[in-house]
Amino acid sequence: MPEPIYKRILLKLSGEALMGKQGLGIDPQVVNEIALELKEVKDLGVEIGVVIGGGNIFRGLSASARGMDRVTADYMGMLATVINALALQDYLERYGVQTRVLTAIKMEQLAEPFIRRRAIRHLEKGRLVIFAGGTGNPYFTTDTAAALRAIEIEADAIIKGTKVDGVYDDDPKINPNAVKFDQLSYLDVVKKRLKVMDSTAVTLCMDNHLPIIVFNLTVKENLKRLILGNSIGTKVCEEQNG
Repeated sequence: MPEPIYKRILLKLSGEALMGKQGLGIDPQVVNEIALELKEVKDLGVEIGVVIGGGNIFRGLSASARGMDRVTADYMGMLATVINALALQDYLERYGVQTRVLTAIKMEQLAEPFIRRRAIRHLEKGRLVIFAGGTGNPYFTTDTAAALRAIEIEADAIIKGTKVDGVYDDDPKINPNAVKFDQLSYLDVVKKRLKVMDSTAVTLCMDNHLPIIVFNLTVKENLKRLILGNSIGTKVCEEQNG
């Protein structure tokens, strides 16, 4: 069997990924499938960190657009990411995957506070680490939190799981002629305003030479194939062939 091409990854999941076809909340079947995919990759010897958004429960930016105080709304969004993290932890541990939830906001009864050295130690000991609470600061997205955590734990790549099989020049659901990119530079993403991650996250990755891979999480075993070196999704990296 081929060897994994990454030793340590940071998987970024949107909150919407957990709700399946429901309009809101958490779909237990979807969380179960994600947990199984992560277990398969974990069994290959890959160290995994995960950052989950909270958009399936509460989205701070859209709430502030409707008149709520932005800072309060963002903190509510951070709490939503903790709910998602605990749900994923529960399903992972059902399959025997040792998991730790580390939050940027202190809540000792539920999870450990985020400390960089502790996070790395958990990974080295073979535990899957879920980073919750975003960056702990308002005005920053979970994309930025994912980039920051990936850099802090010295991950080899950020793997962003979506419902689309990569990055396109237009919305493929609306435009059947949309063109998929196999590889992009960081500057391409920023200049063309492509919806990979927000500009702060992309700039952080560019400054720290951290590749971003966008792939379709809903296809069974896609994550495993990607980790084993198959050409899946879109890779965002340096100009010269990554």
